[in-house]
Amino acid sequence: MLTYTFRRLLISIPTLLLIAFVIFMLLELAPGDPMASMPLTIPAEVKQQMREALGLGEPWWVRFPLWLKQFFIVEPAYWIDSAFGTSLADGQQRIISFQSRSPVFDTIAQRLPQTLWVVGMSYVVGVLIALPVGIISAYRQYSVFDQAGTFVSMIGFSVPPFFSGVLLIVIFSVSLGWLPSIYDTTHQVRDWDSFVFQLRQMVMPVMVLALQTTAQISRYMRAAMLDNLGQDYVRTARAKGLSESVVVLRHVLRNSMIPVITVIALGIPSIFGGAIITEQIFKVNGLGQLLIIALQGNDIPMVMTLTFLFAVLIVMFNLIADVLYGVFDPRIRYD
Repeated sequence: MLTYTFRRLLISIPTLLLIAFVIFMLLELAPGDPMASMPLTIPAEVKQQMREALGLGEPWWVRFPLWLKQFFIVEPAYWIDSAFGTSLADGQQRIISFQSRSPVFDTIAQRLPQTLWVVGMSYVVGVLIALPVGIISAYRQYSVFDQAGTFVSMIGFSVPPFFSGVLLIVIFSVSLGWLPSIYDTTHQVRDWDSFVFQLRQMVMPVMVLALQTTAQISRYMRAAMLDNLGQDYVRTARAKGLSESVVVLRHVLRNSMIPVITVIALGIPSIFGGAIITEQIFKVNGLGQLLIIALQGNDIPMVMTLTFLFAVLIVMFNLIADVLYGVFDPRIRYD
């Protein structure tokens, strides 16, 4: 297992470098100019000085290695030094946002808690609901519960977030007045009342995102359970006199979780990426909204850093899913 993991980590290095290069060149060749949002009254020579200050005067083969150095060497060193109460001597060596003129990683660190609080909670809730729904739906195939779960999953697949989010706002905020329509990112939990308000403003965005997660994972769970319930080892276990709960939960469920692991593991990076549409609807000040603002403002360092972070997370959780295969399936041996 260790040999396989180490080999996969070595393969991930050129993969991530290639991804970083593709992202950089796509943004380099994309139309648009960071100086386009500047007022027309600014003289051309001042704009040129601003371009040089932002590092846009250098060719791409100079800026790309510099960005890699700032991402992998300078920024990690900054976070380590900050933990011991020190900082980098030259702050300009860090990745700087074109819009805010502040370090990109500091802005991401400020937005990340909001994304994890809302999107992460919705993913956990969706998985916790989807797994038992898929198991019961498969065990009681074609029952009323199975048909109801299929109907809800169809809604989760077919209804886009920009519709379900607005619909929830109209029902629970405008008509009933039960829940706040806009997520207050400045709110801090200090006592019980503030904690209750935090939960109330999280209900609608969590419901919208959890519906999609539940619809996807429950279908995978149901299909995997149905495939294993008809296998010979299940009939053999029942013939040995094992109880139905042991057959289903210990034998069938463990084998059924193997394909579901991939779906759950690959969905975790989307938590850090944020829910772009849902965050825009409910005004959640997270990473998804940050990415939209950076795209609209041609903030190349912010866009590139965010997209590359998502790529790193996807590669990392792919590796985690492959390692977990060996844990759940004794037939898989990597060494």
